[in-house]
Parts: sequence; C-alpha cells; structure tokens
Amino acid sequence: MGKLLCDPSAAAVAEALPPSPAPAPPPPLLAWSSPAPASSPEASISPTGWDAVWALEDQQRRRLHRIWERGVAWKPSSPGAGEAALPPVVFRLDHGGEVDADGNCLFTAARTAAAAKADARELRHRAVRRFAEVYAAAGEDDKNAVDAAVRHLYAPDLKAGWGVHVVQEIKVLVPKAQRHALDSAIQELVDLGIQREIAAETIYKERCITVDNGDSWTKYMSISGSSEDEHDIITLQYTEEGLLTIDENRDGRAAAFGDDIAIECLATEFKREVYVQAHGADAMVDEDNCVFFLPHRPRGEVCEPPIFLFMKGTAWCGAGADHYEPLIATVLQHVTPDKAAVIL
Repeated sequence: MGKLLCDPSAAAVAEALPPSPAPAPPPPLLAWSSPAPASSPEASISPTGWDAVWALEDQQRRRLHRIWERGVAWKPSSPGAGEAALPPVVFRLDHGGEVDADGNCLFTAARTAAAAKADARELRHRAVRRFAEVYAAAGEDDKNAVDAAVRHLYAPDLKAGWGVHVVQEIKVLVPKAQRHALDSAIQELVDLGIQREIAAETIYKERCITVDNGDSWTKYMSISGSSEDEHDIITLQYTEEGLLTIDENRDGRAAAFGDDIAIECLATEFKREVYVQAHGADAMVDEDNCVFFLPHRPRGEVCEPPIFLFMKGTAWCGAGADHYEPLIATVLQHVTPDKAAVIL
C-alpha cells in the first residue's frame, strides 16, 4: 500500500529540504544501467498484459492500451556545459505483475521496476537513511515544513478535513518490548469501569510515539511488518463523531505504507526520476486524461532512465490508500517523441 500527498503544504516537502549531502556511496542497487530496446534479446521479461490487470474500468484499460502502443516520451535532464543535449526517449510500459498487498508494495514494486539487487526491506531502510541524513542537515524552516507534511498524513487535525474524508487515521508507534506494559495499563483502566476502546485510546495516545515529525517518520517508515522491527504500528480510526475503532496490530505484521516522501528518497537513492502512473474516477475528465503520471525527482543528479510504477487506487481515504505495482520500461526504437501517447 502507499499514500500520495494531496495537500499543497504536504507536497511542499519536495521543495523544503536542501540538496542531500554526499555520504559514502552504498553498495550498488542496480543490476543493469538502462532499459533494453523492446526488440532486443535483453528485453526478456514477459509482463502481464493490461487485459489481465484487475480493478480497471473499460475507459482506463483502453487508455492504458493506447499508452502501451504509442509509448511515453521522456526527455533526459539538461547536460552540463559543453555537452550535447540528449534526444528524448520513448518507452513502452508493460505491467510488471502483481505484488503482495502487505504494506511493502512500494518497495517491492520499485525493486522490480528498477531491477535492483537489494530486496524490498533493504530498499525501505536505504530510503529511510537517505531521509534521515537530509532531515538532520536541514534548517529550522525546512524541518518545520516537513513536520507539517508528516502531521497531515499521520496525525491529522480531527477538527478539520471532514468535507473530504469520511474516516481519518492517527498512527502511533509502540516499542515491541513495551506491549505487555501497555496492555497492563489498559486493563487497569478497564478495571475502573472505563470502556476497553476508550481505555486503549487513552493509553496509546499518552504513551506511544505519534507520527508527527521527521524523526518519528523515520521510525514509522522503517517498519516492514517483520519480527525484527523495533516498533509496532497502532492505527486509531475516527469519524466526525469520534473514535471508530483501533487496529492494535497484535501480530506485529502491519508495515508502514510508502508515501511521497519515501518515493522521493528512493528516487534520490537510485539517482533516477520515479514516475507514478495513476488513474481513478476523480481524475476522469475524458478518456485521454483518465491516466496520468506523477513525477518524483531525486535530490541531485539524474544518472539513469526513469523508474515507472503503477498506482492502483483502492478508494480508501486513510493513510495508505494506494497499491503500487511495477511497470517494465523498454525503449521503442521506431517511435518518435511527437507520436508518443504521453510526453513527460
């Protein structure tokens, strides 16, 4: 699952932080350097056709077929002084297959789309480390902008937002080692006659870590639903009338859904732009506009062709509304950019 920022202040994260410092280079992420031509032997992956992809409307499917036939044109970044400009490249985008909806789908899909050597959990941790480095080096104003974006996603103001959302979520983190102590504290309140859910809400809000700034975001986004995680995620769901339910995540398998901040960190780690191909009823003005691309650019130079991801919306409005699947990009050798279905 994943979450895209929809608030202007949240989207400003991409502009708020300074360029990432240059740490020691990590082990290589990629197994190859660029997409193979669609007609070459190297393009050996056999992606799933769009007819086999579930949860698409007919209008969306027709548009995706047209994009597949005519391709997507991408213009490389401007070269340095004295270097010749690189011509645009047209890519064919094939659906790269389904991935598990286990909360790690952004990182699993990115691994497949980028042909990365690192597994999904390692990609998650590299993205978190990248963010932590940049956040630590940021000025106060930049940190405040990031903190506001994180609060918007994971600790929203429950006095607002009900014109858009039916249900809103607050994410809190509990160290795995403290689960027993928290259960005992909740039971003490229940023994005093307090309803179990109200008792749990009280204890979780008082004693857990609210995901409301950059530091807590790093703890949250590190969680992959593994027994090796330091924290468990607890989700408090609210309607306008008050507390709806609490997902206490007793088995500790809930993972932090990837969001826009994580996607930008992945783009920086890969030194590649990441384009999310999205669709949905809210965007449907006509057939030509029912599928669109959301760009995420790295901090610093772009050294490789883009990574493409397919975002399959679930119509759920809480944090983690979207499911990511990989798109496999191959070069269309005989299609000129002016004939492409989309120009990025």
